[in-house]
Amino acid sequence: MNTANSDSASDSRPEWVAGFMSGTSLDAVDAALILTDGRQVFEFGATAERKYLPEERRILQRATELARTWNWTGPRPDEAFDEAKAVITHTHSETMQQLLTDWTDPTPVLAGVHGQTVLHRRPMPGKPGATLQLIDAPAMRTALGVPLAYDFRTADVAEGGQGAPLAPAYHAALLQRLGDGTACVLNLGGVANITARLADGSLIAFDTGPANGPIDEWVEGHGRGTHDFGGTLAKTGTADEALLEQLLQHDWFSEAPPKSLDRYDFSAAMVKGMSVEDGAATLTEFSARAVAAGIAQLPEIPSRVIACGGGRHNPALMDALARALPCAVLSAEEAGWRGDSIEAEAFAFLAARTARGLPISWPGTTGVPEPMTGGIVLA
Repeated sequence: MNTANSDSASDSRPEWVAGFMSGTSLDAVDAALILTDGRQVFEFGATAERKYLPEERRILQRATELARTWNWTGPRPDEAFDEAKAVITHTHSETMQQLLTDWTDPTPVLAGVHGQTVLHRRPMPGKPGATLQLIDAPAMRTALGVPLAYDFRTADVAEGGQGAPLAPAYHAALLQRLGDGTACVLNLGGVANITARLADGSLIAFDTGPANGPIDEWVEGHGRGTHDFGGTLAKTGTADEALLEQLLQHDWFSEAPPKSLDRYDFSAAMVKGMSVEDGAATLTEFSARAVAAGIAQLPEIPSRVIACGGGRHNPALMDALARALPCAVLSAEEAGWRGDSIEAEAFAFLAARTARGLPISWPGTTGVPEPMTGGIVLA
């Protein structure tokens, strides 16, 4: 993959763009403003976070559960999907208002909204991939009050790509700001994915395995909150080494990249029957070792791994990564980045590229045959 700033386009004027992300952890809508031309980031603007209320989260969880049951077969659960879309529109509108409350620079000219992923199937031999992000685009366009870029994954999947990860285009721009050298961006969301910049400047990106998803599911299933706050449960538990060895024999880890996962391809059921502490410890260690297995698939070992996403707030997971990886592990903040806003910034960046007709996925990131544009702009 060529880095994002090497592409050509007719319009190179930097503009303020808003980006929004609601991840599979279903905890909040994140938003951020960046000044960009789709190749570089010139300035970072305001950020905002709007936590989901319990009832809103329940609606999104129900849509996800019904999507998994449906799995593109039989009647589609449109009633639940429509209810979830209404939540998504309302919460994104409130997040936009929060984002612009104290913003005195120019109003953003465009918004990039990912939508809510409820189902993702990677392509397999004889079976094409598929992906579904819930969004009511006309309602979202009206609610945000600016042109909308959305549906970033469908075109990639239609051409045989994985449809994920999409953040590498933005990771490349962030890594460019750090200078030369091998480095790797690790996003710890429901699923973990990496973007590795090699010595020649090329990028390789793929999902490595689970991150927070199974841990959150395990903790919530035991009535201990929505996540392992501070890694407390994992720190007091003991990981099951025999089970970890067995889990790491999964065919996923020998599959060559690029590759992608659905959030529920690895679930909390892996540790069924354990105490809540030992289960949390085992799932946390598994997420870290899955990342290590992904790093081992790279043609070059990076000099450092920069962790972003919610998982970097989990000390137990960060400690496990430090033990498992063959290089230094830094938080996004240690690299000078805004760790809680990177995914939102990424979709602002992708929106700018979409509006300019620039590629957002490449053979080395999603497995598409050639660099591909993607996304739809609703003016």
